[in-house]
Amino acid sequence: ASGKDPLQLRRELLAGSPRVLTVLELAAAKAGWGSPAPQGHARGLAVHECFGSICAQVAEVSLDGNTPRVHRVVAAFDCGRAVNPLTIEAQVQGGIAFGLAPALFSAITLKDGACEQSNFHDYRVLRMNEMPRVEVHLVPSDANPGGVGEVGVPPVAPAVANALFALTGKRIR
Repeated sequence: ASGKDPLQLRRELLAGSPRVLTVLELAAAKAGWGSPAPQGHARGLAVHECFGSICAQVAEVSLDGNTPRVHRVVAAFDCGRAVNPLTIEAQVQGGIAFGLAPALFSAITLKDGACEQSNFHDYRVLRMNEMPRVEVHLVPSDANPGGVGEVGVPPVAPAVANALFALTGKRIR
């Protein structure tokens, strides 16, 4: 609504949170924020903090008809002192895959007070050919170790929604 560049707006809003801003800036830089996206693509970003960790993500999205396609997700992650960087990278990648499924096509529905989905045969998950290229960049930190498992999930849906807004001019709620 402000008409400001999304990164610039977040810089202003996060001016008092240098650790969060550092993560956001790294994700934006690694994703090429400020340079043109490929033809027919747009980028969106989001940042999330929980369990003592911070994850920022930039999603690059296009539309195939009315269907969104996520091509690339660049994540920056600060979980404090990184004990096992490859495990952290795998957890962030898994969180992105887990978060993309409900963002793009899955839903939990209720009928007569009960959940209609019982397992993966009737709850759509992301398939291998739908997985975007994912880059995970760790922020060097001497902070106490934070959580890793869940922190990569929350920012992916808003990053995709923000990319779709940049692409179409329409907000998705």
